[in-house]
Amino acid sequence: MKFTIERAALLKSLAHAQSVVERRTTIPILANVMLSATGDALSLTATDMDIAIVEKTPATIRAKGTTTAPAHTLYEIVRKLPEGAEVEIALGDEGGRLAIKSGRSRFTLASLPPEEFPMMTGGEFPHRFVLPAAELRTLIDRSSFAISTEETRYYLNGIYLHVTESGKVPVLRAVATDGHRLARVEMARPQGASGMPGVIVPRKTVQELRRLLEDLDAEVSISLSDTKIRFAFDDVELTSKLIDGTFPDYQRVIPEANDKVMDVSCKEFAEAVDRVSTISTEKSRAVKVELRDGTLKLSATSPESGTATEELGVSYSGGVLEIGFNSRYLLDITRQIEGETARFAMADAASPTVVRDVADASALYVLMPMRV
Repeated sequence: MKFTIERAALLKSLAHAQSVVERRTTIPILANVMLSATGDALSLTATDMDIAIVEKTPATIRAKGTTTAPAHTLYEIVRKLPEGAEVEIALGDEGGRLAIKSGRSRFTLASLPPEEFPMMTGGEFPHRFVLPAAELRTLIDRSSFAISTEETRYYLNGIYLHVTESGKVPVLRAVATDGHRLARVEMARPQGASGMPGVIVPRKTVQELRRLLEDLDAEVSISLSDTKIRFAFDDVELTSKLIDGTFPDYQRVIPEANDKVMDVSCKEFAEAVDRVSTISTEKSRAVKVELRDGTLKLSATSPESGTATEELGVSYSGGVLEIGFNSRYLLDITRQIEGETARFAMADAASPTVVRDVADASALYVLMPMRV
């Protein structure tokens, strides 16, 4: 095997591959990226046995072949080469060493036999549909912040993607919750998604996918079965196992009868919460919201730091209400609101609050209160 490739193209593909590879693994082959040179392209494959990424990138192939190399080491070598460099990679005749040349730089890396590399990209994917990258980014961005990191509740460690109806309109819905806040985002159901099962896409997969979608302006083909999901676009294919668990009935925690409604400038509210929370303790991050007709008072108290208060003019006529929130959770939610006005629907100091973007009905957030 022998090929030459532009540094920038190789670096981009290696960056995607090495982010999937675990830093610490007890299985040596899983620390490697598989390099396959055929035709006029180099194919890079990496996996941690839960996620696999395959990416093709143009290269000048002088001798086709397949090998594996340490993913993180190869990435660091290529990253430190000068911009605009050409990289030549060749596998020795005995197959044990990988030679890397670029300008006056020379490296040799140990390789492992490609036959040992595990493949998880096979299997049937009976359900297929297509989403524009921008819409998939929106689904992820508006819901992923609420994914739980508590490993014991593994079924909450991802985004629940499923089809349902909203006001008799078929929708594709993404839901995430950690028990303290819940994000529910929906869009018109894409063609081909009607029969798909409800699936939980793991947190790491969501993070890797979002990174790949960063500057993408194309359509993403989504294929799934009961156990796996695949995202394909351009020359990239990301395959992941799904979380084998049952997502809770999230509709039960979304209150329907919250009658104390406040409309507030989202930007002003977020900035005020951020300022006041400077005083709140690192552990609780608590801020108190006091509402009276037309006025919102935010306050925070800390035995070590002191107190902070700020008042805002709001649209509210629901009687006096005092309720406490975790300021970081409040800010996480307000960051998702792109319109000028946020709407808070509350019941009392002990019940969950519903937050919406007045200008966009596709997203809904639920926030549990806290004692202050």
